[in-house]
Amino acid sequence: MFKSYFIATLRNIRNNKFYSFINITGLTTGLVAGLFILLWVQDEYSFNTFHKQQRNIYRISINGGGITTPQLFNYIIAPAATFAKNELPEVRNAVRIMPVGNTPFIYKDKSFLENDVAFADPTLFSVFDFPLIAGNPRQPFTDDASIVISRSVANRYFGKENPIGKMVIVGKNESFHVSGVINDMPGNSDIHYDVVLPLSRFNRLAYQEGHTSYNNTTRIASMDADWHSFNFATYLLLKPETDITALEKKLQQIHERNKPDDAPVPYLVQPIAKMHLYTADGNNAGIKTVRIFSVVALLILLVACINYINLSTARAMLRAREVSLRKIIGANRWQLFIQFLAEVTLLFVLATLLAIVLMFLLLPLYNNLAGKQLSLSLSNKQVWLTISAALLGTLVSAGIYPALLLSSFQPIQALQGKLAAGIGNVAFRRTLVVMQFSVSVILIISTLVIGKQLHYIYSRDLGYNKENIIRFPMRDNIPAHYETVKAQLLQQPGVLGVTRTDADFISYEGWTGDNEWEGKPANSTLYIHPVNIDETTIPFFHMQMAQGSNFTGAVADSTHFIINEAAARAMNMKDAVGKPLRIRKVKGTITGVVKDFHYTSMRKQIEPLVFTCQPSAFWQLAIKTNNAQAPQAIAAAEKIWKQYNSQVPFNFHFMDEDFNRLYNAEQKVGGLSRLFAIITIILSCLGLLGLATYSAQVKTKEIGIRKVLGASLASIIQLLTGEFIMLVLLSLLIAVPLAWYAMSKWLNDFAYHASIDWSIFAIAGISAIAIAFITVSVQSCRAALANPVNSLKNNEGR
Repeated sequence: MFKSYFIATLRNIRNNKFYSFINITGLTTGLVAGLFILLWVQDEYSFNTFHKQQRNIYRISINGGGITTPQLFNYIIAPAATFAKNELPEVRNAVRIMPVGNTPFIYKDKSFLENDVAFADPTLFSVFDFPLIAGNPRQPFTDDASIVISRSVANRYFGKENPIGKMVIVGKNESFHVSGVINDMPGNSDIHYDVVLPLSRFNRLAYQEGHTSYNNTTRIASMDADWHSFNFATYLLLKPETDITALEKKLQQIHERNKPDDAPVPYLVQPIAKMHLYTADGNNAGIKTVRIFSVVALLILLVACINYINLSTARAMLRAREVSLRKIIGANRWQLFIQFLAEVTLLFVLATLLAIVLMFLLLPLYNNLAGKQLSLSLSNKQVWLTISAALLGTLVSAGIYPALLLSSFQPIQALQGKLAAGIGNVAFRRTLVVMQFSVSVILIISTLVIGKQLHYIYSRDLGYNKENIIRFPMRDNIPAHYETVKAQLLQQPGVLGVTRTDADFISYEGWTGDNEWEGKPANSTLYIHPVNIDETTIPFFHMQMAQGSNFTGAVADSTHFIINEAAARAMNMKDAVGKPLRIRKVKGTITGVVKDFHYTSMRKQIEPLVFTCQPSAFWQLAIKTNNAQAPQAIAAAEKIWKQYNSQVPFNFHFMDEDFNRLYNAEQKVGGLSRLFAIITIILSCLGLLGLATYSAQVKTKEIGIRKVLGASLASIIQLLTGEFIMLVLLSLLIAVPLAWYAMSKWLNDFAYHASIDWSIFAIAGISAIAIAFITVSVQSCRAALANPVNSLKNNEGR
């Protein structure tokens, strides 16, 4: 029996090559796109869930410090972890991590620059699942001169040699020995470092020995006594069933007891499984994107199913006599249902095999587009669960209705040719076409809105000039010889300006709440970004002064402050110039107010900032150049770098490229949206092409008669295309309000965003109509140009 089903299915595919091609192509394309999205969604949900203790690991944050609006701090003070571990019985362990960014490493005659470097507590390797594959798991750091490195770093430095005990030079000639090696941290981890140094080393250098390169704040004996510096990502391992609300209050009480000036300082405790898709204060922009793509995956699979359902039901009349003859010779409805379901299943098996092959071939390109490290392993249970769920849902939705319809024909009516009226439920097919193009239009509008928002971000006046600016750290002897280095650089071709700072103005995260001014409300805290600049920085970046004057280069600048307009508003200062201000232990006077500029993502409101001038804190040098002479400027900077840092690789960044990376997630979402919008349109067009071809076949004789009676080519094309265009217009009426609502919600995640104007809907509508018209017209022209004599001889469609 199954053999006969199989033979009948193959015969049907062979006899209807065009429709079989459309069905298999549509299903394959839909499965590839849908499964790729579902794998992406699965990866997003899997972040930080591989830790065995993930249900009891929480990140602690602070949500406060803004006099007008709260500010969220995911990097907090070091003592919070120590006091929580010592005083709170529900806290089993704690981990603090302090990233340090680009750091030079030297091993023998090899030099490297590592980006993913951090200081951390040794509990990092026991609380989280980053087990040592070499070294002592119970003692990852043997002393504060030891480091733990990843497998890839070990291979890069030492090749096949045993890395344990090897000596490397880190940073400013500090010797470390390798005490442990871990596997590379997974791609679905928000904690991702290649080199981990002991936090005890940072504590000794920054606090006990007072190295200004690590700590330019006041002299404090230990980081566990420093309630000012917000530098540490902090995680707690809690006992099961801990009352999180009560824990947050206890953490707040500890903080306010040790630093009453910060009160109130609300703490937030967030499970690590959620921190990738939610912010600690509940913002759900991340999960909204994942949910949107989940819906897009289902819609793409639905569009592929609609194609199959439409073609199967539309062409049901052509198989009516086959069904009737089978019933007359004894086949019952259940047997026919199984036969047609077997046909669908075979088509799906072919489409699935093709889809899996294509996914393996396209996975590198997809990973590059999505910015992921997805793998497609057929031994992975999660991959098979995702594929099976998608296939089963698609098979059920696309297979059952056509099989029921085809098996329901009455033999006598079919043989008498009385099934033409209403066959295949025309209204149902029209509804499915409207659904297809509604999905397509929604994705087109979404793509246009995302593109407009990215254009808005890149074209908006940031309040400073970031173009053609090269940045690199000043190391070793450069800070002490800055004026000489600056003079040398300004003599080089292509160097138009030089300045120094201790921040990059792109994603600066430094904070301090240790400040005081006249009129500061009692029991209030204002966290403010302190940034060190000199007298050349403001004109270098073309920033504008709203009040007062810039630094002058005099010694007195060390007690002068320049605040931004956001800080002036937060301090309730309408005329800030001349007002006293204290930042940490430095008491001075506000000499200027700089106009607000965007120094972080436009998802956030511009926050309070203060410019100070402390020469000992400068560590970054910036060079202004132009497009034509940028290579000469880079070469000149590298030459001077080697004069002072001969063993350390020269590493520089263009400021505008760093700015673009701020919106990497939006760029990835935009790229994926464009791709899946195109795929959905292709799928919809495949369905329209099949239906148009079928419609032309059914109306072959009508077209022939009309041509004999003198109908023009245009009138025949209008006959065949008019219905489809009306369906597309109806889909626009449904899709436009839905797309507007969804994208308005997405834009609201940005503090600064573009508007959704009528032109976006006009472009989407015209595009959809044009695509549909071109698709249908191709087949309509062929039918209209056919010889009417042949059309009248053709009995197909009766």
